[in-house]
Amino acid sequence: MTATITPTEKTGARTDEAAALIGDARERIDALDDRIIGLIQERTAVSAVIQESRIGSGGRRVNLAREMEVLGHYRDALGKPGTALAMTMLELCRGRI
Repeated sequence: MTATITPTEKTGARTDEAAALIGDARERIDALDDRIIGLIQERTAVSAVIQESRIGSGGRRVNLAREMEVLGHYRDALGKPGTALAMTMLELCRGRI
């Protein structure tokens, strides 16, 4: 016998209306997450081009001054958690070559 999970149980909502709203919002969040992942993958590819060019010209793989600019940009836009997000993104984008 398979138990069926109701929308209210799945969302933690107390009413069917709230469960429907939460379900729709979660679908939108999932779609946004897919777009964010795609943008990070695109950023990683662009970063690889920059790193290849820099290394090919005799430079270093990482430009710390530029990374500090990126960290500041995220911090200014998103507050302290933005810095952690930017650090994670930079980590994903460096060293792929």
